Parts: sequence; C-alpha cells; structure tokens
Amino acid sequence: MSSWRDRLRGGLAKSRSGLVEGVAALIRGGARGEEETREALEELLLAADVGPVAATEIAARLARASQRSDAEEALRDELVTRLDGCERALDLRTDGEPTIFLMAGVNGSGKTTTIAKLAAHLRAEEADLSLTFAAADTFRAAAAEQLAVWADRLDADLVRQRPGADPAAVVFDAIAHARRVGGALFVDTAGRLQTRSDLMEELRKIERTVHKRAGRGSDERLLVLDATTGQNGVRQAERFHEAIDLTGIVLTKLDGTSKGGVVLSIWEALRVPLAWIGVGEGMDDMHPFRATEFVEALIS
Repeated sequence: MSSWRDRLRGGLAKSRSGLVEGVAALIRGGARGEEETREALEELLLAADVGPVAATEIAARLARASQRSDAEEALRDELVTRLDGCERALDLRTDGEPTIFLMAGVNGSGKTTTIAKLAAHLRAEEADLSLTFAAADTFRAAAAEQLAVWADRLDADLVRQRPGADPAAVVFDAIAHARRVGGALFVDTAGRLQTRSDLMEELRKIERTVHKRAGRGSDERLLVLDATTGQNGVRQAERFHEAIDLTGIVLTKLDGTSKGGVVLSIWEALRVPLAWIGVGEGMDDMHPFRATEFVEALIS
C-alpha cells in the first residue's frame, strides 16, 4: 500500500499540472516583462481558485522572482507562509465526557463517509474507544441507512428515530447514550444548502440541544466541503460559520479538481482551520491536514 504522501501527491496531480506546471512554463518561456508575467501568473492563480486578493499579491511576488528564475521556490515559500496556522489536530476529551463531533455540509460533499473515516482513524488510535453515531438526518431514510451500514462495520452504536422525526430529539437521545458509554459521538446532520435559512436555523437548534443536554457546545463543529465546488465552497463555509461557529473544515475530493488553491481561499476568507483533507474514496485516502506536507506534494 502506498504511503499517505504518495497518495496525496497523486491526488493533487490535476492541481499541480494546472498551477505549478503553468508557473514553470511561464518562467521557462522568458522574454516577458515583469508586468506581463504578473498578469499571466494572476490568471493561473485565479484559475486554481486561490482567491482574488491572494492571487494579486502572490502573482506580484512571483513575477519579481521569475526575473531571478526561482519562482517555483518563491511559490512554495509563499504558500507555506500564508497557510501558517491553518492546521489543527482533532483531540479527544480526557475528562470522561464524550467528545461530540457535529458534522455539517451539503448533500454530495461526502459527509457520512467522512464520519466513518474519522471514526475509523480514532478507533485505530485507541482500539477500545466507544463510538456513537447519531442519525440526525431524519429527512432522508437513505442517509440513516448509510450511517447504519458504517456503524455496523465499525462496531459503533447507532441512535436513530423514525423518518421525519425532530433531528434535535435524535441528538438529545444520542448525547444521553454517549455520556453513558463515553468515547466519541458523531452527529450526522441533514445535507442543506447554505441559502436555506430554515435549514440553517435547524442546525442552530441542534447545537442549542447539545448545549442543553451536555452542558457545553459541540467539541468540534466540522464542515465537510467538496473541493470541486471551488469558490462556491468558500461561500458555503462562510454561511455555515455564521450559523454554528465552525471549529474546522474537512475538504474532500481534492483528487477530482485542478483547483487545489481553494485550500488557501478558505483559510484566508474564514481563518477556520483545515482539519482533514481527502484525495480518494478509500478509508486511507483521508488524513489530517499538514500545510508543509500539502505544499510539498503540490509543488514537487
């Protein structure tokens, strides 16, 4: 089995060919003046979803560096510097209380599968860790069934109610169960568009229920984002952050896009840490985000 670094590098192939190889081609081309090079670099960065402000600033620095033929190294340094502080580990509580993970995101982002991958990672770190899954997506029967399959595979307890039940009631019961058994509780919420104010209010209600039942907020409020949505994903993150004060973002499907620069866009727009990234469908294709590791895989 290949290492995570190999899978990450392979998963970033589309982004690398679009951005890094484009930068290298501009440098090798020579003959352009600094201003013309800056404009071409800015277009490349925007196409990679780096974001307009960062694209302008980075392009200016790279254009100056290109006159010295070290633009690739300048790009590496610039990305590492700008991503400083972006990474953060997901830690379990040590006081006997369950660690509560509230998982949010739109349909199709890979939210339920992400729950399984995170839970499997935690179980690998602590073999006797109790896992509880709360099927708070009560609108789609298929969602609860999918979560039930993963609960069975991972030997996790599943708390669910009838289809159409109040999601907050499911969470209320799930917290009661998790406080008895300890470990980690993952709350799978309904996929919702950030433009639906009624559904976003429901998400706030779930978080209020956590406060009421656990005496505190969720330990982690994670948004699962599909990297292929690009700048729309940034807008999604902004709305979800306004609703429940996100503690981290899980970025999936980086292998399916050439817009790996969205990592930088999300961080600079929200300053919400990027907790995990995914570059495939396998259980081993998701990993904690490390800025230097990500940049090296992108540039190398």
